[in-house]
Amino acid sequence: MSSRTFENKQPQPQPAASGFEFFKGVGQVAGGTLLSVTMLASSIVAGGLVGLAVSFRNLPDVRQLRSFLPSETTYIFDLKGKLLTSIHGEANREVVSLDRISPDLKRAVLASEDSDFYYHHGINPKGVGRAVVTNWSAGGVREGGSTITMQLVKNLFLSHKRAVTRKIAEGVLAIRLEQILSKDQILEMYLNQVYWGHNNYGVQTAARSYFNKSAENLTLAESAMMAALIQAPEEYSPFVNMNKAKEQQKIVLGRMKDLGWITQQDYDNALKQPIKLGKIRSFQGSALPYVTNAVAQEIAKKFGREALLKGGMRIQTTVDTDFQRMAESTVSKWHNRLRGQGLSKNQIALVAVDPRTHFVKALVGGVDPKTSEFNRATQAFRQPGSAFKPFVYYAAFATGKYGPESTVYDSPVSYRDGDGWYHPRNYDSSYGGAMSIRTALKLSRNIPVIKLGKAVGMNKVVETCRTLGIMSPMEPVTSLPLGAIGMTPLEMAGAYATFANYGWQSPTTIIARVTDSNGNVLLDNTPKPQQVLDPWASAAVVDTMRSVINDGTGKNAAIDRPAAGKTGTTSSEKDIWFVGTVPQLTTAVWVGRDDNRTLASGATGGTMVAPIWRDFMLRALKGVPVEKFKSPYQFSRPKSN
Repeated sequence: MSSRTFENKQPQPQPAASGFEFFKGVGQVAGGTLLSVTMLASSIVAGGLVGLAVSFRNLPDVRQLRSFLPSETTYIFDLKGKLLTSIHGEANREVVSLDRISPDLKRAVLASEDSDFYYHHGINPKGVGRAVVTNWSAGGVREGGSTITMQLVKNLFLSHKRAVTRKIAEGVLAIRLEQILSKDQILEMYLNQVYWGHNNYGVQTAARSYFNKSAENLTLAESAMMAALIQAPEEYSPFVNMNKAKEQQKIVLGRMKDLGWITQQDYDNALKQPIKLGKIRSFQGSALPYVTNAVAQEIAKKFGREALLKGGMRIQTTVDTDFQRMAESTVSKWHNRLRGQGLSKNQIALVAVDPRTHFVKALVGGVDPKTSEFNRATQAFRQPGSAFKPFVYYAAFATGKYGPESTVYDSPVSYRDGDGWYHPRNYDSSYGGAMSIRTALKLSRNIPVIKLGKAVGMNKVVETCRTLGIMSPMEPVTSLPLGAIGMTPLEMAGAYATFANYGWQSPTTIIARVTDSNGNVLLDNTPKPQQVLDPWASAAVVDTMRSVINDGTGKNAAIDRPAAGKTGTTSSEKDIWFVGTVPQLTTAVWVGRDDNRTLASGATGGTMVAPIWRDFMLRALKGVPVEKFKSPYQFSRPKSN
C-alpha cells in the first residue's frame, strides 16, 4: 500500500494522573459544576459533528469530473510527422485510453496501490484497518490506507496537508465519485493524472521518458518498475538510482505473485530482463527552435497561452526538417564567410515560401538559436530599402497607365516635408535622365520610384502593402518608396510570393493543421487562394524584376533558370537584402546587426546578400524542374482611368 497517502495522528502520551484520580477530583466539585462540564463536552462533540457536516456539504462537486479535461502537453511536428518539440506547463502529460495501457502495468499499479480496487466502493475498510494496526505498532506512518479513488480525489480536489479532516473528506469524495464513474473510468483517470517523476504526469509520457516506448507496449519488468515510482517518484527513479529502482521492482513483482496475478516463472523472467532506459524528456529543447518558437507564438495569439501549454494540441507545421536544416546550414556558412569579409557581428534571417500555397518552407531567425532565441525572421522589423520598390511599381501598373517600358525621369527633385524640404538622391548621387521603369528598377534608382509613388498616391502604395499581407506600421510619406519603414523577412517573402503567383494569395503560414489530442480539427490551413492583385500588373512586376537578376543590381543571384528579385540596401548600410523568386519558391534574405549599426562601408544587397540567396536556391531547387514565368501578355491589361 502507498505510504504517501495515509495520515494518522501520532499516539499521545498518557496523563500523569489515572482516570479514577481525575474523576475523584471532579467529584469534589459542586454538582452544578459537574453538569456544566458534561454539557460543555457534549456541546463540543455536537459542534464538531456539525462542523464536519458543513465541511462535507462544501466539498467539491465530483460530478464535474464527467467532463474533466486534464492539462495535456502540446506537440509540434514537421510536415512529414517528425516530432520537433513538446510544450507544456508544470504537467507534461499525454492522455491515453485504458485500452491503450499495458495490462501488466494496470495489474502492477493495482498490486502496489490498491489490490482490492474492483471490490470496494471508494473506501477499503480492510486496507484502512491493516494500515492503522501497522502504523500504530510502528509509532508512525508505515503503510497507507488510501484507495486509488481516494488518491485521485486528493490529487484533483484537496491539499496534500496531512490532517484527519482531510482524510475523512477524501473518503467522502471517493464514495461520491464511485457513484458516478465506473471503475475503469476511475482507473483510466488515475493513470493519466498521477505523477511519475521528472515532470512526467500520466502513464504515457512516463513510459516514453523511462523506456522510450508507448504505455501499451510496456513489459512486465518495466511495468513493475514504473508502478513502484508512484510512492516516491524521484527517490525510486531508475535515472537516479537503478539499484533502488530494481529493489522496488522486486517488491511489486512479489506482491503480484502473492496475489496470484503472475506465476513464479513470470516473476523470475521479469527480474532477469535487462532494463533499457530512455531519457528525461521534459523541458527539452526543440529540434528546430526558430520554427517551433514561431509556431508557439502564432498558436498563443490565436488560442491563448493557456491552451498552448495545457490544451494537448497536435500541430503540424509546413516545414520539412531536412529542408530547414539545409537552410540553417546555408545561413551558418555565410555568417562565417561574411565575418571574413569584415561584417563582424552580422546576423542573417532567411524565409522561404511556396508561392502556390503560401506555406513557409524554411524559416531561419538568426545564425545560432543557442546563443539567441530572438527570431529575426518574424520579430525584427528592419528597413527593406530598395526591396520595397516593387510594391510601388505594382501600384502604378495596376492603374493601367504604366507598364515596364513606360518612361520615368531620373532628375533632381525636392518635396516639401513638414517644416522643411526633402531632397531625394540616388545611391551614387548621379542622375540618369529619361529611362524605362524596367531600367529604373534594375539599376535601383531612387528618384523615379518616388516620383511614381507621388503620381499614383502614397495611400495607394500603403493599400497595396496591406493587400499583400504586410501589417507593419507605415505612413504615406514621401520617403515610403525607398523602404524607410520596418518590415519582417516573413512579410517580404509572403508579399513577393503573391507577385510570383500572379496575384493569387492564401495567408502566409507556418502551420498546416492543428488538432486536439482526440483528433478533432481545431485549425485547417489548407490553401484557399483568392485573387487579391491584378494578374497583369503582378506578372509585369515579376517580368521587370527578372531584369534585376539578368543584368541589374542582382546579377550575383543568377541561378541558370528564370528568376526575379530585388536587392535592398538602406542608408548607412545597416540593412541589406535580397528577395527573389522562381515560380515554385520565394525567398527573402536579410543581413544586419542586432545593434542596428553599420555592417561595413560599401555593403550592399547585390554584392553580399544576392550570393547567399543564390546558394540557398541552388540547393533548395536541386532536382526541381525548371519552370518559366507567365508573360504579362498572357493576361488582360487593366484599363486606365
